[in-house]
Amino acid sequence: MNWTSLILAAAVVCPLLAGPQAAPLAEANPFFEEWKTPFGVPPFDRIKNEHFPPALKKGIALERQEVEAIAGRTDAPTFANTIEALDASGELLDKVQGVFNNLTSAETNDRLQEIAREVAPLLAALRDDIFLNERLFQRVKQVFEQRERLKLAPEQQKLLEETYKAFVRGGANLDAQQKQRLREVNKELSVLSVRFGDNLLKEAAKAAGQPGKWLFTLHAPSIWPFLSYDDNRELRRQILTAYTQRGDNGNAQDNKQILARIAALRATRAKILGYPTHAHFVLEDRMAKNPEGVYGLLKQLWEPALKVAQQEKESLEAMIREHGYSFPLAPWDWRYYAEKVKQARYQLDENELRHYFPLERVREGAFYVAGRLYGLKFIARQDLPKYHPEVGAFEVRDADGSHLGVFLVDFHPRPGKRGGAWSSRYRQQRIKEGKDIRPIVVNVCNFTRPTADRPALLRLEEVETLFHEFGHGLHSLLSRIRYGSLARVPTDFVELPSQIMENWALEPEVLKISARHYKTGAPIPDELIRKIKNAEKFNQGFATVEYLAASFLDMDWHTLSEGPPQDVIAFEKAALEKIRLLPEIVVRYRSPYFQHIFSGGYSAGYYSYIWSEVLDSEAFQEFKEKGLFDQATARSFRRNILEKGGTADAMEMYKRFRGREPSVEPLLEKRGLKGKSG
Repeated sequence: MNWTSLILAAAVVCPLLAGPQAAPLAEANPFFEEWKTPFGVPPFDRIKNEHFPPALKKGIALERQEVEAIAGRTDAPTFANTIEALDASGELLDKVQGVFNNLTSAETNDRLQEIAREVAPLLAALRDDIFLNERLFQRVKQVFEQRERLKLAPEQQKLLEETYKAFVRGGANLDAQQKQRLREVNKELSVLSVRFGDNLLKEAAKAAGQPGKWLFTLHAPSIWPFLSYDDNRELRRQILTAYTQRGDNGNAQDNKQILARIAALRATRAKILGYPTHAHFVLEDRMAKNPEGVYGLLKQLWEPALKVAQQEKESLEAMIREHGYSFPLAPWDWRYYAEKVKQARYQLDENELRHYFPLERVREGAFYVAGRLYGLKFIARQDLPKYHPEVGAFEVRDADGSHLGVFLVDFHPRPGKRGGAWSSRYRQQRIKEGKDIRPIVVNVCNFTRPTADRPALLRLEEVETLFHEFGHGLHSLLSRIRYGSLARVPTDFVELPSQIMENWALEPEVLKISARHYKTGAPIPDELIRKIKNAEKFNQGFATVEYLAASFLDMDWHTLSEGPPQDVIAFEKAALEKIRLLPEIVVRYRSPYFQHIFSGGYSAGYYSYIWSEVLDSEAFQEFKEKGLFDQATARSFRRNILEKGGTADAMEMYKRFRGREPSVEPLLEKRGLKGKSG
């Protein structure tokens, strides 16, 4: 593991096993050998559950030795013997955690979850042992204080600044009593975040075990089409209620007390470290800088979005009356009648549309875009190890034929995979002893499965999701940085490379590649493309409001200066009433299943998607102005954004590409909200 990546993490997601001494090691453990597989892909077929504990123990032990050796040096601290040495430490731990963390998200089992729970407090202890090592901090501090005289390259300067800042934010300047309290808080937080995610996975698995002729799950490929098309209003009510009650059922998987404790501990930690709230602590390191910056953006978007959502509500109520009913619009009616309105207004049938989006064609469309923009080639490789038979594997080559990395795709829901979609790395790019170590990247999604008589057919939302995660994948694959620790990008900037890719998904030129009828192979008709374009701003009031409401809720939880009230649901209700959320719209994530912020890395950061959409809406204008596949623009975006990781200030990187700071106006226009605020 890259040392600075460990200490800069905003949240401990899947921590590791530590201990004073590593146990005797089995020779057969594949983590203790060099992998001779093509491109060093993990030998998944040989890695067993029992290999993780001893590998994690040894990884921790080695990292402790490496860090202690740096701290115990008697010569003068330099950039090379302290800062670079820290960045290079923990290689075995990084290797093991790359596999462990990804499997616990995409292909977990009871034993892996048990290991994750056992090791969570131990990694927290390791992290604190590094942060709070006084001798180590003094060496880092001495190098930092000499920074003006060292004549470092820009990337070296950034690594030094981030390393020093990480120590300070990790508690290096605290007194002994404060350090002890910080250790206690971090240990408890690491356990609670794992428990929160485990509870959601267990509750979904239990629900899936119910008998019946048809099984509709709470995964996106099942619940959202059901709510859009099923005529049985009572069944729609039941499935949406089950979805919105996850983690809030008063059973062993109830998350209310866990999340309240997490919020309280985060507030405590912020106070220990000298910040008013957890949000202040988190945002200091982001583009937004402070809670006022986040609330300012959210409020700027909220009123126009709410006004459009109110207009949409009225059109849905009219459609209910047209169908001969008089009941008031309810949350389980919104998607159903929105689909009716869309069909009537635009003659666009989502089910018909899906016939033109077989998964493999959409994936090829994404590859086509990467090829046109950056000259990349994706070559299917049957010889690469896979952690599940459904995983697809590709070698990625640059325009000059050189190897760029390995790209794995894992597209369908199954037991043991958490919900949602994400991009991750089994190995991140870095320079080691002068050699460019290329990344191993994975996109994981939960798309509609194929059936016996037809392939997986995607909804438009799923098409955009595939392009979104592919954008994250490109960000990792195109990385050209020296220090692995600087792969970390501020959360409110990291979504720019993903969200800008969504813009290409529905461009007519791309649709002619990615959208072909699954039976005939015929390209999507121009008339259907026209309907898609006409309807692209439809229901954006709803989409924006449900998302922004979750962003407000996240910020309200994390701007608490003291522990939260005992009644979690009352707090949530008050937060949503404060912003006047329409009762017909359910916040995208209620607190008990808000995994992004309570067991992921997005606490006080869920706003990042809309912040990045402001960036991508403006950035994509550059392509629209110069040409959808303009090579000079693509080279600039690759050179200034995709290759740079976190090696420079995010806003400076953006301005190098676009030439100016972004405006919110293109986003309002894109979502059909411009001029709607009265």
